[in-house]
Amino acid sequence: MQEELKLLNRARALDEDALTEIHNQYYGAVYRYISFRINDMQTVEDLTSEVFTRFLSALQDRNAPQNTIQGWLYGTAARVVKEQYRKQKRTESTQLSESLPSPIMGPEQGVEKSMTLENLRSALSILTDDQQHVLSLRFGQGMPIREVAKTIDKSEGSVKMLQVRAIAALTRHLHGVEVSQ
Repeated sequence: MQEELKLLNRARALDEDALTEIHNQYYGAVYRYISFRINDMQTVEDLTSEVFTRFLSALQDRNAPQNTIQGWLYGTAARVVKEQYRKQKRTESTQLSESLPSPIMGPEQGVEKSMTLENLRSALSILTDDQQHVLSLRFGQGMPIREVAKTIDKSEGSVKMLQVRAIAALTRHLHGVEVSQ
């Protein structure tokens, strides 16, 4: 924690080495967090870059995070993802798969895999933003509950409850999807 504060103070002074270190240290984690919530890898790259662009702007505008780089970056990533969802809703489109067909997977398996992914995306969309945020950090990033709580500025009990409710909602939704097929 002390090292992060020193790094943050150097970044506030726009020290290029500190900015490079922050980018190198957190880019992969922010990218994974966003990719857990967004399916298009080009969009994930763009949104991850947007998070770091906003971080640099905040430093230049003297609105930098006060005590945690990681929490600020994940909070900004959550807002960027939410903005992307809003933008996508206004321009609904069908996602095309750019992956090559597997020689092992036949057309039936391809359709089944596509339907499973679509059902999972649909199920995740019914969760609250906080629930999606917690699941992304817990399972997408593999963070322990204590670290998630610190990152999103909630108590460990709140994080546990958000996780339990999110998993229960996903289970109910997915079970309902399976029953109706």
